[in-house]
Amino acid sequence: MKTSLVTTPFATSPQRCIAWFVFAVLLLCAAASGQRTDVNYDEAKVGKYTLPDPLVLQNGERVRDAAAWNKHRRPEILKLFESNVYGRSPGRSKGITFEQFDLDKRALDGKAIRKQVTVYFTGKKKDGPKMDILLYLPAAARKPVPVFLVPSFSGNYRIHSDPGIKLGEEWPRDKKMKVPGDESKRGTNTYFQVEKVLAGGYGLAVIYYCDIEPDFVGGIQFGVRPLFYQPGQTAPAADEWGAIGAWAWGLSRALDYLETDKDVDARRVVLMGHSRLGKTALWAGAQDARFAVVIANGSGEGGAALSRRTYGETVKHLNTNFPHWFCGNYKQFSDHVDELPVDQHMLLALIAPRPVYLGCAEQDQWADPRGEFLSAVAAGPVYRLLGKQGLDTDQMPPQHQPIMHTIGFHYRAGKHEVTTYDWDQFLLFAEKHLGDR
Repeated sequence: MKTSLVTTPFATSPQRCIAWFVFAVLLLCAAASGQRTDVNYDEAKVGKYTLPDPLVLQNGERVRDAAAWNKHRRPEILKLFESNVYGRSPGRSKGITFEQFDLDKRALDGKAIRKQVTVYFTGKKKDGPKMDILLYLPAAARKPVPVFLVPSFSGNYRIHSDPGIKLGEEWPRDKKMKVPGDESKRGTNTYFQVEKVLAGGYGLAVIYYCDIEPDFVGGIQFGVRPLFYQPGQTAPAADEWGAIGAWAWGLSRALDYLETDKDVDARRVVLMGHSRLGKTALWAGAQDARFAVVIANGSGEGGAALSRRTYGETVKHLNTNFPHWFCGNYKQFSDHVDELPVDQHMLLALIAPRPVYLGCAEQDQWADPRGEFLSAVAAGPVYRLLGKQGLDTDQMPPQHQPIMHTIGFHYRAGKHEVTTYDWDQFLLFAEKHLGDR
């Protein structure tokens, strides 16, 4: 009986052994420094791609007027996103109730009126998921004011040092249970610039997104989605909403409340979100035409950035790292993004003719700023068809030279965060498009 030896590169070549050792060290160094080896940041490696035409129906007919867009193509695109990306979401539940538990007409040293409202998703039972809305309004206002509605990554109490904000509870991402708010972290969320917004004549409404559904695999059991299960159902169907769909649904429920508040001009609500909540804001704005202006900052893949550009984060990264965010059908495109019947320029087009604004940052290449810009460019034909102005350029603007057309865009220095510069542009954009108050 013969015995065969299995040989390896290490057994036959010392040079190969050294090469593999060096390669392994480089991989470890990349991991230690936070670099990823499966991400492309080279424009030359993006390759060629063809975007679906937002103005061509699935039957091949071209959309030539606003009537055809509104009656045929827009519903068609919306359904494609529902079936393949974010999942189908329900409408408003009739059982939802609002309960105001706080009113301070002299908040922030007399500059603001502060209201806090609990939204009970299970109505009068009050034993299911619920969310708190923190609302600041300019104290000097003499008529209903427009409002920025902004979902927060942290409990509402972190957006300002105001001791009147309810401490509440939070969901740490590394723990699968609620924990009490930490008083030492009050006012530590610097993304929110309450006084700047109030000084601009706007109100600010904030919700903690994990009140709607906690952001981890398995968080669904603590959120709103099971409220809509059919008898015997234990998980969403492949074309039903993921967590982003749930958060977007919750934003629309916050708008439901704002429509009942006599101090709010609910016809002029500006929806703004950052990062994954920028993705959420775009999807909420695409579905709910009541949002007057939609702003997404650093929304990246699954938000404003083109999916067919293999640059930075990809569909595969999303489905691998955050499998709970999107519908089940989205996973079939992880390795076949070219087969997606939509791309993200069509998401922006769903918001038309309402103003939409994208904020990007130089050091946030993971979110593909150029891909967001090109997405805005490709949405332009729909805006022009509806009598509005696209970016009107295919050349990405230099840093700190924002475009403020019906589609707006800026590219700034810095990293993946929300800065004073961002808020300055958001306020300018809102003021330009919401008209003289």
